[in-house]
Order: sequence, then structure tokens, then C-alpha cells
Amino acid sequence: MILVTVGTEKFPFDRLMRWIDALIRQGFLLEDEEIIVQYGTCQFLPSGVKVYSLLPEIKFRQLMASARLIIAHCGEGTINLLEETNTPYILVPRSSKLQEHIDDHQIELALALSQSDVPIAWSPGDLARFLAKPQYRSSSVVPESNVMALCQNLEARFAPK
Repeated sequence: MILVTVGTEKFPFDRLMRWIDALIRQGFLLEDEEIIVQYGTCQFLPSGVKVYSLLPEIKFRQLMASARLIIAHCGEGTINLLEETNTPYILVPRSSKLQEHIDDHQIELALALSQSDVPIAWSPGDLARFLAKPQYRSSSVVPESNVMALCQNLEARFAPK
């Protein structure tokens, strides 16, 4: 089973839903494998998948534990949950320019994580490539310099002035 999750943001993440739909139609995701999508506020839903707007935490954790692969937005909470599993995953960052989030902290986090070979999909092609060879990569292996740069960037943006 593959679990796709976009978190609980108020912003839709239809771009990821369209990528999943395209990969199903093109055969990168097998039709006979169950795909469960937690879609939040998305307006577009892939065809041929089981969908939930939101899931109770216990059910969500059960799905994460039983998934063969998790495709998720690049939210800090989701990444923390992924650290509790040894399940292969692929992260897709939301973009403020595409009105998927209020700012680009997910892109900044994804850039830092990608320096440690954490699988980040920037395009449908990246997603297809990672689907071919799913891997688990701990996000806790990010070099301290990347973490510090990310923290300084976030502090500069959000610190009271």
C-alpha cells in the first residue's frame, strides 16, 4: 500500500494530486496496489484511490506503519512522524508561489534535506524516479551547517522586529 499525505494545511496541494493521478495513468503507480490519499483541502483528487480528507491520528499512524511507501508534503510534523518509521518515503515541498502555503519554508527545508540525499521530488519526473527505487533516508542526518542556515533564515523571516 502507498500512502499519500498532504497534511492539514488550509491550502490545497492539487499539484501533488495531479502528479499522483498522472503517474497512475502512466503506469508508474500500479493500479492493483492500494493507494490511500489523505487530501486535506485539495479540490482535485486522483482517480482509482481511496481518499480521506483527514484521518484520526491513530488511524494515520497505523497507515504509516503498514505502508510500503509514503509520499508526503514537506511539513515538519509529517517529517517527524516519518522519523518514527523505517518506511521509504518521498517528500514534495509546497510552494507559496503556487498558493500551496503562506511562505516557502517547505522549499527551504527540502533544499536542506536534499543535501543529505533525502528523496525530494521537485517534478513528476523526480517522483517517478524515486518510485522506481524507494528508499528510507533519515532526515536527522542533515549536516549541522544546513540546519543552522535554515534556522537563521527562519529567524530572520519570523523574529519580532
